This record gives sequence, structure tokens and C-alpha cells, in this order.
Amino acid sequence: MLSWDEFDQEDSTTPVVEVSEKKPVNAEIATSVSAQLANIQSTVAAADERLNATALQQAIDELENLDITVGEEELEGAAMRVKVDDKRMINCRADLNQLVPFKYDWAWQKYLDGCANHWMPQEINMNADIALWKNPNGLTDDERLIVQRNLGFFATADSLVANNLVLAVYRLITNPECRQYILRQAFEEAIHTHAYQYCIESLSMDEGAIFNMYHEVPSVAKKASWGLKYTQELSDPKFETGSIENDQALLKNLIAFYCCLEGIFFYCGFTQILSMGRRNKMTGTSEQFQYILRDESMHLNFGIDMINQIKLENPQLWTDGMREQATQMILQATQLEIEYARDTMPRGVLGMNAAMMEEYLQFIANRRLVQIGLPEQFKNVQNPFPWMSEIMDLRKEKNFFETRVIEYQTGGALTWD
Repeated sequence: MLSWDEFDQEDSTTPVVEVSEKKPVNAEIATSVSAQLANIQSTVAAADERLNATALQQAIDELENLDITVGEEELEGAAMRVKVDDKRMINCRADLNQLVPFKYDWAWQKYLDGCANHWMPQEINMNADIALWKNPNGLTDDERLIVQRNLGFFATADSLVANNLVLAVYRLITNPECRQYILRQAFEEAIHTHAYQYCIESLSMDEGAIFNMYHEVPSVAKKASWGLKYTQELSDPKFETGSIENDQALLKNLIAFYCCLEGIFFYCGFTQILSMGRRNKMTGTSEQFQYILRDESMHLNFGIDMINQIKLENPQLWTDGMREQATQMILQATQLEIEYARDTMPRGVLGMNAAMMEEYLQFIANRRLVQIGLPEQFKNVQNPFPWMSEIMDLRKEKNFFETRVIEYQTGGALTWD
């Protein structure tokens, strides 16, 4: 072993390698090669300079010949500053790029609230869920079915909502502050999809089976198919509002996705998973759902405000026929969610059963109807899960991030050993 006293002494065990003296290079050959290389570099530089000059001149020529009439229709009415009275929810010709002055303060406030509520799935520790899921006796078969069914539905449901927002709703809503919130909502839907994927990956579930459930499990597939039929027409880039028929199509889309998909289809699953959390089971998954419920409650309230504002500005759309269609949509959504409850809860579990869930969904349906100005359809129904209202009502008072972990592992890094 070397010591500081011996560091300058030669190691006799190290063989000495003789390095042969380099032979001199022919000077004439070296000079010739250098000259040729310099000539090539000079030729390339000259070609690049000519190319750059040509490209610059082409850009200048195209700008001089720019047809300023292109897009003139879109720019029409945008030359003057926008006034509050110029703004409308749909079919507005005011400049969409002028965010202020605000006309709908509620939309801007929801955007600010959404930004303040930002969270990410990896902030929630899933280790307790992994241990419970891994334990053969940790959950009953009925409880495992609930977790699998809900992750299967929600893993794709929020993607359906996000696609509808981006491909249809954002383009057709002509108010900039509402568009600002829609962008925030679309991002939150991506976070929700990420959260479900994070739970699925953390629990080492069969990702193919879970993510394809909306194709393969009837009670899940019917809900997805019902929502998609209201997107197909509006997602066509050629679809435009401006006629009674098309404006009503947009209104039906908003009712389907805000009042039905987010306002009814999510509630059975939320109730089931949050009930598990109240029993100290799957607490990480439950916390993810709690954050998501907070976001979805805001989405729902925004959507209802938007629907009612469109009705207020366009009373010709809210015909007897349209009111009847809207009522039918909410009733159909309620029935589909009742079927889903029966599928996920063939027996009583977690202090609830399918009959209790049916009454709860009818109670929720009545609220959705009243919120958009329609009469209740289910008489004498009560909320059998008052704690759900408490969870939603706490979203402003409770610090949802008090359980945030500082150091965490991502789902892919968690192991079962």
C-alpha cells in the first residue's frame, strides 16, 4: 500500500514501456492536404452565404406580397378595443385574444381557484395501499372489485372529458375568460388521468385489463359510449355554431359532459372509494380521489354557470323540446349510473348497498335538474350519505395538502418485496 512518504519513489513492480520515436511526416503531403481542406471549407462557406441570402430574400419577397385579406373575417370587429357588452358565450365576434375587461368574473375566479388548488399524484404516498393490496386478507373480493371497476372507468373517463374540451368546447365557446378556465380544466383532467395511472401502476394491476375496461365491461362501456355520442358531431372541425340546431347541439354537449358525466357518472365511484378511506382502507387512493372530487366539483359548478349563461343570452335555444331532451339526458345518465352501482356492489359493502346508491343518485339527479332550471323528477328522496356533502363542503376550509409527503417514490419505483 502506498504512503505519503513513498509517493515520489519509483514502483519497481511496474513494467517500463518503451515508447518508439515517431517518424517525421512528409511536409509536402501535409501542406497539400491542408490546402485542399481549406479550399473545400471556403467553397462550402460561399455556398452557405448564397443560400442564406436567397432564403432571406425569399422571406422578404413573401412578406411584400402578403395577402392581408386572409383571415379578414376572423379579424373583423377586432380593430377596436373590446367592451364588456361585446362579450358573449357563443357566436361572439369580439376579439378572443383580449382577455380584459372581464364580463364573467365567476369564470376568472374559478380559474384562479383552480391554479391555487394545484396538486400532482406523486405527492401522495401509496405505500399503505400497496401493503394492503398485496395482503391476500387485506380486502374482501367485493372491495377489490370496487377498486378495479372504478380505476377502470375513471382511467378513461377523464380522458374523454379532456378530449371533448380540447376538440370541441374550447373552439366553440367565444369568451376568453371562460376559455382560460377551460384550459385549466383540461390540464386538471390530464392530472386526474395521471392519478389513476399512478394508482394502477403502484398496485401492479394488469394495466391492459384496467385501461380496456371501458371496451369490455358492459356497465363501464355503456357510460363511455353514452358520453361519446355527444362529442362526435362537435369534434368535427367543420362544425360551427350560429344556427339554432347547432347551438342546441353545443348546449346538449355541455349538459352531457358537465351535468351527466362529471355531475352524475362520477358520484357512485367517488362515494365508494371515499367510503373505503373513511374506514382506513386504500387511504392513498382515497386521498387521490378526494383531490379529484374537489377539482370536479369546481368543473361542475363552472359548467352549470356556463350552461345557464348561454340560456340567458340565447333564450331561443331553451325550447320545450330542448328542456325535454335535457331532462331525458339526466334521467338516462342516472339510470346508467344505477346499473353501474349494481354491477360494482352485488352485495352490501362499506356500509352501503345498491339500493342506497340508487336513492343517492336520484337525489343527485334532482340537484342537477334544478341547477339548470328544470323540475325535480324523483319525489321524496334523501341523501343517504351526508358525509359526502361534508367532504365537498370542506374543500375551502380543509388543508388538503397537510398530508403531502416531501420525499416519495413514483409508482414505477415502488416494489412489492
